[in-house]
Parts: sequence; structure tokens; C-alpha cells
Amino acid sequence: MALITLATPPGLNEPAHLVSLRKQWTHLAVESDQADPFCCGPAWQLAALRVLNPAQTIFLQQSDTALLTLAEHRSTSGPSCCCPLEGSWLFGCPLLGRDIPELLELFEAALIEILRHSRQNTRHQGWPYMVISGLRPGTTLPRVLWRRFNGPFIFYRHSSSTQCAASLRGGLDGFLSRRSANHRAKLRKAARQAREQGVSFERYCPGTAEEALILYERMLSVEHTSWKGLGQCGMAESPAREFYAAMISDLARNGEARIILARHEEKDIGFIFGGMAGKIYRGQQFSYSADWKKSSIGNLLQAEKISWLCEEGAERYDMGPVTGPRMGYKEHWTEEQREIETWLLQKR
Repeated sequence: MALITLATPPGLNEPAHLVSLRKQWTHLAVESDQADPFCCGPAWQLAALRVLNPAQTIFLQQSDTALLTLAEHRSTSGPSCCCPLEGSWLFGCPLLGRDIPELLELFEAALIEILRHSRQNTRHQGWPYMVISGLRPGTTLPRVLWRRFNGPFIFYRHSSSTQCAASLRGGLDGFLSRRSANHRAKLRKAARQAREQGVSFERYCPGTAEEALILYERMLSVEHTSWKGLGQCGMAESPAREFYAAMISDLARNGEARIILARHEEKDIGFIFGGMAGKIYRGQQFSYSADWKKSSIGNLLQAEKISWLCEEGAERYDMGPVTGPRMGYKEHWTEEQREIETWLLQKR
């Protein structure tokens, strides 16, 4: 197995070799039982690399059963930092695959190459900090990483978060049976009122980036009228605007974007969108006009999305972090919670 080091000059969106790995990358993210497989995969990671975390160098190690992707971020005042391509929210894991011995080999080879590269390309000869995110406490991978490398490295827990998900087992009826009676009653009432008001929902699965970006502009128009848009804290603001544009374009090119727009009298009043990773859907953003705050448009968009996913045979709905400001609503929609940790490795 040969380690590939890919330079990413300014202006280059992402190395072509990473894009060519997309199918295998997604497969390994899904099959290795990640807490958030979509955010381990190419749509999320490459959008972040392009917009949020441009890197000087990418370290890529691959085999038939495993994949490692890390990005170097150089510092003028100290050692480099080596972290996942998406180094902002740290939802995804850069070590993918069920073959743990193979992953350990990839990681060890990467450490050697990263040290060599660091010595050649920085004024400071210290070892770069290594950041590994998306590790699930109590599972095999973090346990064997610590066991094998805790001699030459000091391990720190950088941060943790809790990701939530809902099973779609049993279709829409099965999903609803796992919600509270009160939640189901509120949904029925809101749906009846929305029908009486003439609210409709349009589903879109764009097949090209051009189609997706037209829909994205409609979504941004809604966002500007939402509480997030009015407070200038939503996806209409940079760099979130560019990040989601890059992601939705990539998803559309691969038939993985799922978008719903809520409409009233020929006007968009709400949206929800996300993407597929295999049979797992990961929600990204949803919003609605502040004028419709009392009409439960957000809940109805969620219900419409779940109905669509069940029709398509999706198996799980991932909703991202359940911890943090304004995240509590997700507890009504999900029943699974998985903790993830980010580790910082420093050479002794």
C-alpha cells in the first residue's frame, strides 16, 4: 500500500483523485457503523475542504477495505496540525472501514509520512498535532488506537457531542408508532390546518448541479424571511452559504439530494433538505418564514420528509447533534443517540 500525498494549490477545488474515490468512500462510511456516516463521506468532507478548511496538503491512504484522509494546516508559529478534511464541526471520522488491522496499518504509515513531510516543509521540526474525530467511545477503533499508540503519543480528549437518529423500520406507520401520542396528535392537527389553508409540499431530487442551485436560491429566499435569516445567523450567511451550495451541487450530481419546499399561493414558505449516504438520510437544514411560525410548518416539513424517505426504502434518518442551543426539538423525532469524541494526539 503506497501513501499518496496530494498537494492542493490555491484555486483548486479538490484533488481529482479524491473525487474518483467517491463511491468507495461512501460505501466505507456507511458500512463501518459510524455515528454520522454522511458526515464521514465525500459530500460533507469535500465541501468543507473546498470552502471551510482549505489545506496545503492532503494525506490519503487507501486499500480495498479501508480509507484514511487527513489534511495538513500549517502554522507560522508552531507545528502543523493534521486533522480531518472537515475540521470545523468534527462530526466525521477520517478512518473508515471495518478491517481494523488494515486501518492500523494505514494510520501507522500515515504517521511516518506526515512526520517526514512536516520536517521538510516547516521551520519548526516538532511533530504536528494530530486530530482524530468521530470516534465512538467503547467501540473497537478508539480502543485499539490507544492500545497501539499510547506509548509514543499522549492522547487528549478534545471534545465530544451526541448525534441522534431515528429508525425508519416499519415505514411511516412504524416511525409514528415510536413517537408519543401527543406528538402524533399535534401532527394530525397541524396537517389538517395546513390543508385547510392551502399549504402544499413539493419534492425535488435534482439531477444536476444547475438544477440544485436554482432550488438553493429559492431556499435562501425563504431563509431570509425566517428567524435565522432575520437574525443573520442562518445558512444565507457566509461561509455557510458557500458550504451548502458546494454540498448540494455534489449531492445533485450523484442523485443524493432530497429537497422539499412548502408552498402557499404560489409562494415558497418553507424548505427542508439533506442528502443520502446509501440508505441513510442526513438532514442538513430546514427553515420557514417567520410569518408561519404558529402553523407548525417545520414539523410538517419533517413529517413530509419522513414519509418520502419511507416510500424510497430508506432505513435511518440522521439529524446530527442533539446537544446545543435550539437542538432539543430533535428528541421528539429520534430515539437513537450516539456519542462521538474528538481526540488530540501529541508526540511525547
